[in-house]
Amino acid sequence: MNHGNRSRLIAAIVAGLWALVAAIALAQDEFDHFSTGFELTGAHANVECSRCHVGGDFQVSDSRCVSCHSSFGTVQASARPFDHVASSEICTDCHTTSAWSPVAFMDHMSVTGSCGSCHNGFAATGKPPDHVASSEQCDNCHSSFAWFPAVFDHLNVSGNCVSCHNGLDATGKNPGHIASGNNCEDCHSTIGWIPASFDHFSVTGNCFSCHNGLDATGKNPGHIASGNNCEDCHTTVAWTPANFDHVNISGGCSDCHNGVEATGKNPTHVLTSNLCETCHTTVSFAPVFAVDHDQVIGSCSSCHDGVAATGKDPGHFITAQECNVCHEPRAWFPDSFQHMILAYEPLDHRGNLQCTACHQNNAEPVIWPAAAYQPDCAGCHASDFRSGPHKKHENPDVSYTVGELRDCSGACHIYTDSSMTTIKENRPGPEHRISDGEF
Repeated sequence: MNHGNRSRLIAAIVAGLWALVAAIALAQDEFDHFSTGFELTGAHANVECSRCHVGGDFQVSDSRCVSCHSSFGTVQASARPFDHVASSEICTDCHTTSAWSPVAFMDHMSVTGSCGSCHNGFAATGKPPDHVASSEQCDNCHSSFAWFPAVFDHLNVSGNCVSCHNGLDATGKNPGHIASGNNCEDCHSTIGWIPASFDHFSVTGNCFSCHNGLDATGKNPGHIASGNNCEDCHTTVAWTPANFDHVNISGGCSDCHNGVEATGKNPTHVLTSNLCETCHTTVSFAPVFAVDHDQVIGSCSSCHDGVAATGKDPGHFITAQECNVCHEPRAWFPDSFQHMILAYEPLDHRGNLQCTACHQNNAEPVIWPAAAYQPDCAGCHASDFRSGPHKKHENPDVSYTVGELRDCSGACHIYTDSSMTTIKENRPGPEHRISDGEF
C-alpha cells in the first residue's frame, strides 16, 4: 500500500470512531434510566455509564448502594470509610444521592454497633462529665429520640452507689445513719432503701457506736469493766461464746481476780498491792515475768528468808537490819551501807578498812579498844596518841590529854600561859584527817 492510501485509511478509521462516540453520547443523553427502576439523581446523574456498566455489562440486577459502593465488587465506587459508624448496608437510611455528607438524617434503626461506639464524645455527643458512672449501653436508660426523659436502670451503673447517692446527685445517707462504708449495696437493694439486710463488715464505726444500749443492745449491768471495743472479745455472729482479751479491760486485775469472779491471790502469795500486772502477764500467772518490789508491802525478809526467796548466805554480816538498808531491789551487789550515826565514814579511811576491822565478830556490835572515847577517833586511836607534839600552853609547859583531843580532827591551839586567854599559836584544825596516810 502506498503512502497516500495509508493516510486515507487512517482518516477513515478516526472518522468512524468519532461517529461511534457521538452515537453513544447521543444514546446516553436520550436513554431514560428511570425505565430501569434506578433513577439517576444527585451525583449519580453525572457519572459516565462505563463507571457502573463495566465492560459494557448492562445486565445489572442488584440496585443496592453497596453493590457499587464497595471495595470488593466489580464497580469500585467510594466505599464506607474504616471509621464509619457500625451500621447496616442500607446507605439511604442516612445519606442522599447528592453527597455522603452532610448526613441527611440519622436512623438509629440502621446502627448495628452499641450506642457508645458513636456517642463517645468524638464521633457524636458522649456522656457529660457529671454523668452517672455507667456502662456504654445508653439504650438501657435513654431512647433514640432524645436523651431526656430517661428511664433509670441500676443494672447499667458501673460506679458504686455513693457515686450518685451522695446527698447531692441522689439521696444519700441520713444524719442518723450508722457509721459505715459507702457500699450501700452491702445492706440495701436497688428496689428500695428498706427493708435492709444488715452486714457488719460494712460498718466503719466501732461496735459501741451502735451497741450503746440505745441504738442496739449494749453491755449488761454485770459486764466486766472494760473498754468499748466489743470486737476484742465478741464476734458479729453472736455475743456468746466470747474470746476473752485482757487488752480491752479498763479495770485493774483485782477487779476480776478477787477470788470470787476470777482466780485471786493464793494464801501464800507475797504481801503485795493488787496490781497483778506489775509481775504477771495476761497469758498465765506463772512464771512471773518480773518482781516489782515497789508493789511489795511486806518487809524484805518476809520473802528473802531462804525459803520463799533467796536469803542471806552463811557468811553474811550478822545484823537485824532489813535488806534494803544495804541492798537495792535491782540486785544484791553492789551494796551501799552508810554509817549514818557516825561523824565519819570508815570506808573513807586511808587504809580502806574492812568491816571486820571494827566489827571483829562480823556482827553489828563494835569492840572499841578504848571504849571510854567512843565514838570519837580516840575510841580506836587512844594508844596512838602522843602528848609531846600536842602542847597546850607554856608557863608552865603542859600538853593536851587524849581525852581533850579525843576528836583528832578538832582544834588544838597553843596558849601563852595557864590562863589560856592568849593564843600563841593558832591551830584551828582539822589537824588530822581520816584520809591522811598518817597522823
